[in-house]
Amino acid sequence: MQVYLDNAATTPLTPEVFEAMKPYMLEFYGNPSSTHAHGRATRSAIEKARKGVADLLHASPSEIFFTSGGTEADNTAIKCAIESLDIRSAITSPLEHHAVLHALQALAAKKQIKLNYVHTDSKGNIDYDHLKALLDGNERSFVSIMQGNNEIGNLNDIGLISEICAFHDAIFHSDTVQTLAHYPHNLSKLKIHSIIGSAHKFHGPKGAGLLYIKKGHQIAPFIHGGSQERNMRGGTENLYGIIGLAKALEIAYEGMNEHRKHILALKQRMIKGLKERVPGITFNGESGNMDKSLYTVLNVSLPPSTDADMLLFNLDLHKISVSGGSACSSGSQLGSHVLQALSADPERGAIRFSFSKYNTLEEIHYVVDKLANMYNPVSI
Repeated sequence: MQVYLDNAATTPLTPEVFEAMKPYMLEFYGNPSSTHAHGRATRSAIEKARKGVADLLHASPSEIFFTSGGTEADNTAIKCAIESLDIRSAITSPLEHHAVLHALQALAAKKQIKLNYVHTDSKGNIDYDHLKALLDGNERSFVSIMQGNNEIGNLNDIGLISEICAFHDAIFHSDTVQTLAHYPHNLSKLKIHSIIGSAHKFHGPKGAGLLYIKKGHQIAPFIHGGSQERNMRGGTENLYGIIGLAKALEIAYEGMNEHRKHILALKQRMIKGLKERVPGITFNGESGNMDKSLYTVLNVSLPPSTDADMLLFNLDLHKISVSGGSACSSGSQLGSHVLQALSADPERGAIRFSFSKYNTLEEIHYVVDKLANMYNPVSI
């Protein structure tokens, strides 16, 4: 059996998405910026996709911009807002994706902003009172806090954060890569300036992302060139990637409740099985808490002195694909910055299991069996 449990990294393409993309790979190849019939056909397809995405997110088509993925979208939302609005203070958490952390740290290194980190507890939960204090103590700030953590699965209350930021007249951006298409978003009711998405996180193509910029939140482009994306992103559009993103989002919304119920059952079964069969196993952050974490992510804290690299190697030998991590303190290149921020025990390695609608209970049983047998080898 071959098992893929690294869906937080990327997901398999849904066949219906590929079928939607295929005509725009082979038949409809006109440049969307061209005014002839070939160009008009592809321009129409892009705008139809934009409207479909906007409708699902309760946004206006004019607020949706297509990008090459989440990293570009984060960098655009962060760097262009800070520079366009002449913001000197920024706040984030130490648990953010590197697309956010490195973008803000680069600006701080150039003395463009003063960067503050909101406190988190040992489980990775945001200290909202500290966020308020930081906003009280600084000039108008840019705040970037993700909705769902890609490593430990923690869910942050972006509704509450948006209200706090609105009260302090702060700009609020959220990296929603792990939640878009897995949770509903009603952007017409959320006091947020920008969110992002990446198609390959919800069974769409790689190289296609989206950026929502709230109407009235005017920022300069990140990529300069032609007048594409209403002068917000130069360069010929990734036509079939955009078509695939819109189709994948549509499919995700159609089956969201069903998929959530299915995946949650898989996660609960894995937690139960691991607790029963692997002594000393625990879970990092809030990933073991069904109410406070992504239903798609489970981050396992391995018993002390476990050789995590060897364990991952053995899982790979059994055709089980997962992600690993540790809280090594000797540098970010050798460990997870998220686990380091939680002051996790460096003697305990970590495995991140992340699930999708295509996983089965049979696969979960297989993975639990293999992992348990590595700790308690069965005599032959």
